[in-house]
Amino acid sequence: MSQALDRATLLQRLREDPEWDLAVIGGGATGLGVALDAAVRGFSVVLVESHDFAQGTSSRATKLAHGGVRYLAQGDVGLVREALHERSAILANAPHVAQRLPFVMPGYHWWERGFYGVGLKMYDALAGRQGLGATEWLSSRRTRELLPGVQPRGLWGGVRYWDGQFDDARFALLLARTAAARGALVLNHCEATGLLREGADGARQVRGLVVRDRETGVETRVRARCVVNATGVWVDAVRDMDRDEGAPHRPPMVAPSQGVHLIVDRRFLPGSHALLVPKTDDGRVMFAVPWYGKTILGTTDTPRHDLAREPAPFAEEVSFILQQAGRYLLHAPQRSDVRSIWVGLRPLVKPSGEDGPAGPDGQGAVSTKALSREHTVIVGRSGLITVTGGKWTTYRSMAEDVLDRAMARGLLARRPGGVTTRLPLVGAAPGRSLAEPPGEHLYGSEAALLRTLPGAQRWLWRDGDGGLSEAMVRFAARYEMARDVEDVLARRCRLLFLDAAEAARQAAAVAGILAEELGRAIDTAPFETLAAAYQRLP
Repeated sequence: MSQALDRATLLQRLREDPEWDLAVIGGGATGLGVALDAAVRGFSVVLVESHDFAQGTSSRATKLAHGGVRYLAQGDVGLVREALHERSAILANAPHVAQRLPFVMPGYHWWERGFYGVGLKMYDALAGRQGLGATEWLSSRRTRELLPGVQPRGLWGGVRYWDGQFDDARFALLLARTAAARGALVLNHCEATGLLREGADGARQVRGLVVRDRETGVETRVRARCVVNATGVWVDAVRDMDRDEGAPHRPPMVAPSQGVHLIVDRRFLPGSHALLVPKTDDGRVMFAVPWYGKTILGTTDTPRHDLAREPAPFAEEVSFILQQAGRYLLHAPQRSDVRSIWVGLRPLVKPSGEDGPAGPDGQGAVSTKALSREHTVIVGRSGLITVTGGKWTTYRSMAEDVLDRAMARGLLARRPGGVTTRLPLVGAAPGRSLAEPPGEHLYGSEAALLRTLPGAQRWLWRDGDGGLSEAMVRFAARYEMARDVEDVLARRCRLLFLDAAEAARQAAAVAGILAEELGRAIDTAPFETLAAAYQRLP
């Protein structure tokens, strides 16, 4: 299924096809899931993404494919059951970038081990035959063995349970490439600037979109029988395109919530187990997760009003994560230990009639912790379908829901679903633990192809037996639609998220290889600015 994806050829196809069954705006988890499901069902599909695939929220998760222990505590049993079912699909369809992961929940009060253990047994029961391993109660000694970096003072014991871990950005790329292999046209760095609307005012129907290639500025009118708005926290901007001149703006449906993650060295949490604190001082959940030779610390759940492409962390969020990590880890991470800091915006759906949360000043802010993580699908009078909310883990069921609504409205012909439940993605092959440094194993069955490319033995960055090779950059350009340095170092290789300073040092080398592959000069300045931001703590 390895398919070279030449941008000029893709753009020519965009211009030449007279009409598509389905046009998707947004190349994150949800949009890509819709495109893949529709393509597998035999619909003609085009997807456009204004920046890069998964550049927004979909590359900034905690890297967990999970049911959500926190949501079980909130009583959202339906969401947890659905997510646990979908977790099994993620792990089965892309085992080279998705693996099971053991967690330990340490207890520092006599009642915690029993209380949380019973809850996690319920988690196992909801997973049923799709469970990844049985929950176990642990002694204090066994907890310290499994979590060598845990704070031993006052430790009563712990509970071990199993969940899933994945590389969110690489999984998204696999969705895009698998959709392309099934006939879909997927384009990154191609922005939807407007909707094609036909009919009289008050009864206009959406019949396509206008897209602009961000590299050349060339615009193309794309006709489609059904248009899906899957732009995450930005869905309200696209909904506003579907408005008659002079009509009032629609009230926003998304209440953005930001989640901050810090990356520190693996020495703070050695071993292969993740740590979960189910309830911090202010009621939040905290994770310490081994990932690609480092440790992820997070996350936060902070309302904000702006929709920046690169949202900045707030000082209190960084302080919260470091303070909580210091309570539960034997060696407390300091600000100077942070290798990278990144922020994602969750598209939480507001209850009907509520205003959104206030901005960073906190004036009138409402808690986003209580907002549902379930998704919402709206079919407008014009036929525009908007989908937002949800969790990464449930992207596939969200896609099925969108297509069900499109068929019910008569925008698409009825065709049976369930086609992606067990659908191996490009390169699917048994993988290795994602706690290990990134390397050739992430390419699955395509590793052999990777090794045939020039520079397979020339390593730009090395970490153990993994790292980033020249051949990986060439593979990113030829097969993964990488167009600039950020595309490579942020989402094909995750170096920006692991060590922002090291990523900045590799920018020039990556730009040189991309220039050879793409036949044009590659500017490193935008990425160097971005990498500096990923090193900067407020």
